[in-house]
Amino acid sequence: MKTYAVGGAVRDALLGLPVQDRDFVVVGATPEQMIAAGYRPVGKDFPVFLHPLTHEEYALARTERKTAPGYKGFVFHTEDNVTLEQDLVRRDLTINAIAQAEDGSLIDPFGGQADIAAQIFRHVSPAFAEDPVRILRVARFAARFPAFTVAPDTNDLMQQMVAAGEVDALVPERVWQEVARGLMEEQPSRMFEVLRACGALRRIMPELDALWGVPQPAKYHPEIDTGVHVMLVVDYAARRHYALPVRFAALLHDLGKGATPPDAWPSHHGHEGLGIALVEQLCQRLKAPSDCRDLALMTAREHGNVARAEQLRPATIVTLLERCDAFRKPQRFIDMLHACACDHFGRAGFENAAFPQLSYLQAALDAAQTVDGGQIAEAYVERRQAIPIAIRAARVEEVRKLVDSLAAAPDL
Repeated sequence: MKTYAVGGAVRDALLGLPVQDRDFVVVGATPEQMIAAGYRPVGKDFPVFLHPLTHEEYALARTERKTAPGYKGFVFHTEDNVTLEQDLVRRDLTINAIAQAEDGSLIDPFGGQADIAAQIFRHVSPAFAEDPVRILRVARFAARFPAFTVAPDTNDLMQQMVAAGEVDALVPERVWQEVARGLMEEQPSRMFEVLRACGALRRIMPELDALWGVPQPAKYHPEIDTGVHVMLVVDYAARRHYALPVRFAALLHDLGKGATPPDAWPSHHGHEGLGIALVEQLCQRLKAPSDCRDLALMTAREHGNVARAEQLRPATIVTLLERCDAFRKPQRFIDMLHACACDHFGRAGFENAAFPQLSYLQAALDAAQTVDGGQIAEAYVERRQAIPIAIRAARVEEVRKLVDSLAAAPDL
């Protein structure tokens, strides 16, 4: 019975990165021996055990055989005669197929260290093609390690998997899990570049894939291509370390431009409204969490209004706040403003351009929130139907005072 550290812990240590979670593979043991040694079984699909003291995961060395489409169609073999190399050859990438023995020596039968040095994602064996989740994992790794590139033969293999319909067999929950994790990495755009290169993005997020090749007015978007713009936007959100809902909203804010008739290009009047149904269907297909879905819908619908905030009348600003439910959920409204700021800064040459709309609408919300609805309700106790009208009028007046004071303030 021998134990080896494997996977991401070994890879990250070789890259000089902090090691978070460690996984181990055990060679030459049976489930009965592991239990007798005090390990607690937790694996559902194949034997995985938690160490009695550290609670780290120890999996028995295994082989597997593809039996059905998708990522769950496998039969696993975990007898005590399975070798370390047999276990490693079934892993996804060479950089993840390096093992470290208890004495610190490395076992690297597939050249993972060389690929780390060359910054290449390369599949270990043809078995890669049996699990479509691996396409998503490679894309996510690209977002985490943006300097790495996918080996041409690995991209070819992923293209073949897409053509064979393997990606279509993925369950929505797993797709969302990998996409969400990739959005939280250092450079999310790399994930979508990898998915586009193999054709997978067109299958899992066709509404997003449709944006590449759609032009925008060069005056406002020097990068011109809408797909390029959206990648700049989501990478800006990552640099600002925004939470997942903001990054997801930034990613989907311009889906409506993919629905603009080509004879109207490069203009996209009304694309905000066109985007609402597209965001809804994408979120429904991926089963996106409600906080991500709601913020993405709000951002798609309102980002044009936010951009025009300083031209809006006080009553229109209050209507915007009401439509966004900002009085009950002020933080979500602020998150939407941050997603809109990503849209502004995610343009070539606009990285340092001013975006006063964010603080302007924040101040408008603050001003409107100073209205005491309870006090107004007491004054209209005999005419309760007039209470909402009176509260709204008071909020409009407070926003009007703010707008007038800002207009009168000298430019600094």
